[in-house]
Amino acid sequence: MSLYITRTSQKLNFARLHLERLEEAQASTGWSKHALVESFQESVLFHLASGYQAFLREIAERYRLDAAQVGCFADLDARLEAAGLESPERSELGVLEGNADSWLKQMLLAYEACWQASERSAPQVPPQHSLSEIQVRQVNPSHREDGAVLEECRRWFSQFSHLVERLRAGMEEW
Repeated sequence: MSLYITRTSQKLNFARLHLERLEEAQASTGWSKHALVESFQESVLFHLASGYQAFLREIAERYRLDAAQVGCFADLDARLEAAGLESPERSELGVLEGNADSWLKQMLLAYEACWQASERSAPQVPPQHSLSEIQVRQVNPSHREDGAVLEECRRWFSQFSHLVERLRAGMEEW
């Protein structure tokens, strides 16, 4: 079995485990509740984004490209283009990454927000950003959006899992 297939599956499993811990943290009444919630929100995003990167490499490997050189969709796209290859995976991921309202683009933006330092009193985030990005950026330090963020993370996990399953099935046909 491919290293990247294993890694993608592993990251999906880790995201599922952290979603369960996030739900437990939100139900908690302990003094560290908010720190735990933020920690698990970021860890879910980390595992989903890492799983996506592993999946891109899995696709590259399937098409016999240098998977180690693929770190993002643009890398995969460029390598497929250079090899003169078209793939349904490339088409679908390109549409998802190119649409600012897609679940994938929103998940990636939320993950990128984890790397941006900000003050607790940060300015309002424009409405096109996801709830998770708003939470991670500390725009809502009262944690009133925690339930919605959990639901959004669950939705991203579900959609990513289904995407991987469906695209893998298509790649198996080759």
